[in-house]
Amino acid sequence: MPSSAPSENFSVANPHALATILEASQTRSIIASRDIFDMSGTKLWARNAPVSPALQRKLVDRQLRQPLETCLLAEDGVTAHAIVRLLESLLSQDTPLSALLHPHADKLVRAASHLPLHSVAQLLLTAGQASRPETFEHAIQAMALNGALAVANGGGAYELRTAMLCGLLHDLGEMYIDPHHGEGDADRTLDFQSYQQLVVHPHVGKLLIEQLTDYPPVVARAIAEHHERLDGSGYPHRLQRDAMSPLGRLLAVTEAALNVQRGEHPHLARVSVALRVVPGEFDLHWVGMIAHAARLQPELQPTHSLGEIQERLSRLDAALQSAQVSIGALLNQADSSPLKGALGLAQHLLDRLRRGWYASGLWNEQSLTPQDAAEVEATEDELLFRLRTIQRAALLRAGDLPESDAMRLNLLCESLAGDID
Repeated sequence: MPSSAPSENFSVANPHALATILEASQTRSIIASRDIFDMSGTKLWARNAPVSPALQRKLVDRQLRQPLETCLLAEDGVTAHAIVRLLESLLSQDTPLSALLHPHADKLVRAASHLPLHSVAQLLLTAGQASRPETFEHAIQAMALNGALAVANGGGAYELRTAMLCGLLHDLGEMYIDPHHGEGDADRTLDFQSYQQLVVHPHVGKLLIEQLTDYPPVVARAIAEHHERLDGSGYPHRLQRDAMSPLGRLLAVTEAALNVQRGEHPHLARVSVALRVVPGEFDLHWVGMIAHAARLQPELQPTHSLGEIQERLSRLDAALQSAQVSIGALLNQADSSPLKGALGLAQHLLDRLRRGWYASGLWNEQSLTPQDAAEVEATEDELLFRLRTIQRAALLRAGDLPESDAMRLNLLCESLAGDID
């Protein structure tokens, strides 16, 4: 975990979460549900008193007897009824996800009306809706898509509600990191500093659910895994295959699908391509359901001409080859274990990327036809994005390096971030 990661317990109020709650209190009624004491027994805030900046000042560097989140209540906060209204609004829209959501609309709405909202979850969802509305909208979309996939798979009422809860709560950990480092850019254009902060949020979300609520352990585990990948290329723990839970595998597909939908050209076919472009990343069972729905949608149209796509393919091929050569050369020069570990990870991820490249047939640009252009363009865009993520993953694995090793790793990063747009 990065050194700036939030504490693994909640005895001290997290400044980012507290700031979000205080911002929300300007438009929502948020009060103390009990007296708030520090560890020495000093009373810091009285029951029923509304939160205010004065509370923030009193909490500075104080260890609390109970976590702050368990001591606050959003009186006019998010309710199951409000969630149902937002879900119905989403279902009424014509979006690329409609093909997946609409067939199960009645079951989704019925399940949403019975979702259990623990007071801590309600507090954080309320604060998020008031202060970070785009993240709350993302939570509703994840709740809907995760639920739709679960019910399409034959899940009963319990499985459906559990899947929807995972979607609704999966990003609560983001409230505990600097909001400048959030997923608003779909985790696709973040610089390394932002990425370094962002990778801790699934772990923080797991701790929140485990320590502060009574939700089933499978919910906490799935939340911890929603950015993991079956091939070990995800974060924060680089889990592989059987180390990921069934709900975690589902939620990882949902999260990846929604991140693609946040892009400039949302289309279900682009989601399908992104989930399949690197073999072995995602559970094929869930990927197949999305790919089937994508094939039933209007045909994807390219945004570049055939000639432009072919030119970009040539640059992508050159970038992949250059990265491979750079990693090999640097591995031969590496002395320290951290640098070797970072380069080894980069090599592993690049090998998987090249498998996707060869499996796609894109290396043979002469076989590209106008009929294939749109899917090829989508595949190309996803591969370009993945090439950049190798840079961030290598830097994260390396941590703090001696100056000479840092310079060597930066050479690789320059290769991975080359002029391939």
